[in-house]
Amino acid sequence: MTRADAGRDAPRKGFPEKRNAIVRAARQVFGRIGYQGASIDVIAAEAGVSTRTIYNHFENKERLFVTVLLDSSEQVATAHEALIERHLGGATSTAEVEGGLVALAKDWVRPGPEFAEHCSMVTRLATEGESVPEDLHGSWQQAGPRRVQGALAAHLTRLAGRGLLDVPDPARAAQHFVALITPAGAHGKAGTDPLPEAEAEAVAVTGVRAFLYGCLPRG
Repeated sequence: MTRADAGRDAPRKGFPEKRNAIVRAARQVFGRIGYQGASIDVIAAEAGVSTRTIYNHFENKERLFVTVLLDSSEQVATAHEALIERHLGGATSTAEVEGGLVALAKDWVRPGPEFAEHCSMVTRLATEGESVPEDLHGSWQQAGPRRVQGALAAHLTRLAGRGLLDVPDPARAAQHFVALITPAGAHGKAGTDPLPEAEAEAVAVTGVRAFLYGCLPRG
């Protein structure tokens, strides 16, 4: 399922405010009870619209889920790109690189409450397996995680160009960074419980130190 496929379900009769209400309600319902447990009836009740109104905007539950997940993935990716630029864009020394990476990691592992429902949906993607649309996982990866890792890899490339890092493969280095700052057991949680400040600090500092051990220039 591609982003273009989801776009085909743009409202056929106008009423963008109703479409927005449907998308907001669907995000809440999918985040709360997952794709398999959700129904058009439940989403319609949450949005305060009729089921017919939903079908006027979206062909079926699958298309609605695709739209909701990809929309929120793009919002999260945009927010992460802004964090990467804020924390790494101006680094001119090794100390600034380390400080920027730690600050980035702390923000990364403690997403804002506005993304709690998205985190829940992503967690359920892994647990619901075959019940979700077959090709959705790849589309989500492209709209969210791969886009963010690409932005991080681009910044690592710039830092390497300044002589501040040694990253022969920036794309792989970006993957390593994300893996090192991902808290243990994070994929098994619903994604709505904020990480305590002390734990976020520990995860960020230890993860960044491990990352820099392999990526700082030698000699």
